[in-house]
Formats: sequence, C-alpha cells, structure tokens
Amino acid sequence: ALIPTLAPNIAYVGFVAGTVIFSIAAGLCEVMLSPTVASLPSDTPDRDMSMLHSLYGWGVLSVVIFSTLFLKLFGNAHWMILTLIWAAFPLISCAMFCTSPMPEMDLTAQNDSAESAKKKNFGLALCVICIFLGSAAENAMTNWISGYMENALGIDKAVGDILGVAMFAMLLGLMRVAYSRFGKRIAPVLMMGMIGSAVCYLVAGLVPGVILPFIACIFTGLFTAMLWPGALIFMEDNIPAVGVMAYALMAAGGDMGASLAPQLLGVVVDKVSATSFAADLGVTLGISAEQVGLKAGMLVIAIFPILGILVLGATIRYFKKNKQ
Repeated sequence: ALIPTLAPNIAYVGFVAGTVIFSIAAGLCEVMLSPTVASLPSDTPDRDMSMLHSLYGWGVLSVVIFSTLFLKLFGNAHWMILTLIWAAFPLISCAMFCTSPMPEMDLTAQNDSAESAKKKNFGLALCVICIFLGSAAENAMTNWISGYMENALGIDKAVGDILGVAMFAMLLGLMRVAYSRFGKRIAPVLMMGMIGSAVCYLVAGLVPGVILPFIACIFTGLFTAMLWPGALIFMEDNIPAVGVMAYALMAAGGDMGASLAPQLLGVVVDKVSATSFAADLGVTLGISAEQVGLKAGMLVIAIFPILGILVLGATIRYFKKNKQ
C-alpha cells in the first residue's frame, strides 16, 4: 500500500515483496491452523474442520462486497487506503493468537512397522493428490470468475463481483457450515463435489448464452466447497495418528493446485485467443476470440475434477482394502 508513495520508482518490486511476504505468512497459517483445530478437545473434530474452512468463504464474501463498494464509492485511485484497512485484520489476529490458550499437540512420530509405514505414506500421497485436484477446481474459478463474467458473459464488473464472486463465496461458506452441522460421511460428499464441479466447468465452457454459464460459475462454489477441507477430514478418518507434517504436505498439495490451475487457465486463454481458429469460431458463434479462449480455459480446467473423480474412487478403494 505504501510503496507507490514512498518509492514509486520501485513500486513493482514492492508489490512482489509484499506478495511474497503475505504468501509465506498465509502458507504458515494454513499449515498450522488445521492441526491446531484438530488438537482441540471435541466430539466432532470433522465438523470443526469444516466450520474452520467455512470462514474462508465468509472472508471472501466480505472482502468482495466491501472492496467493490469502497472502490465504487471512492474510486480506484484510493486502493491504497483499502489495502491499509485490510492490513488491520492480520494485526488483530496476531493480538488474538498472542492472548489465546493453545492446545497441546503431540509432535512425536508414531513407530510403525515398515509395511504399515509404506501403506500409510501411499495413502497420504493419494490424499495429497485429491486435495491438489480439488483445490485446482476450486481456485481456478475463484481467481477467474470475475474476469470470466465480465469478458466472456458481458456482465458489468461490479455486478459480476457482487452477484458472481460473492454468491460463489456464499455457497462455499454455506456448504461448509452445512457439513459442520449435519455432515457424517465425507467420501460421498467429496465424490459429489468432484462430479458437480466437473459438470459446472463443462457447462461454463460449452453452453452458449449467459444464464446457464452464470449459474454454473456460481454453483462451482457449492460443489468445490468440501474438496479442500473434506480431503483433510478424509485423511484423518483413514490414516491414524497423522502428524503436523501430514497437514503440511496436504497444505502444500492444496497450494500447488491453487497456483497451477489459475495460471494454466490464463495460459490457455492467451494462447487460444491468439489463434485463427478462435477468431473463426468466434465469428460462427457470434462471440469474440477472447470469449472463445475463456471458454476453452474452462474446458481445460474441467480435467482436474474429472481426474479427481478417478483418483478419489481409487483412494476410497485403497483405504477399504487396507484398513489402517
């Protein structure tokens, strides 16, 4: 927020430095929050995990609505003030963590036999792949829903952010809260999420018009809601005595999906939009080459939840065959 004023000649360097710092900080929070909540005494630890992750949806919803209204009322030129406002929240969190009691966590490694350790590690690897694919499905839409609605569907950015991004986040949060209240078996919920998100991406990429692709983008939030926290619950249910390292690996898998999928979608959009095929197809369909590229990107991202269906099915069978 301050670098353009303090050192405008190196503003980009400041943006990069800020991004690196808060990404590291967010990554550490991500790794530590899940095992911390899992260590709290509770009769329903899986529901607690879902409630924890539901707060992400409410956070996105709050940020989108407040930021959109702030920039609409005061103009984009005052984005630095908005950034400073959001900077206050991690400072508040810091103060709360410094004064809150923390649960005792067992960091000692379990002494497994070689065969048991091998099965445990392979099961964990499958769970990491599941969270990677689920995170890719969730975060590709999280990062691109605003641009897709504005450029592919022709919806005003402010309207798209509030009706699109905010509703996506709201469904994400509601689904996680619903599981925290009523959820019992995570495996079918994960499978439903993979199937539903695959259908949503296919609709967004293949169906013409505005209404159905708009609905598909929003409902991706509902179907992808449990793919990240659900993978953690699935791991806890099937692998005994998971340590902090397991949560770190799961967080790394989720972060890789959150990084790779949006970037891949952007590459596809750029490459496809620049082809003569996109221009010719756009003329046939009555849309621009960029819109063709955006729809192609959605189709490519559909690969992640489709693979997720296959990997999750194989993982469920593996754990049934090898009871830990």
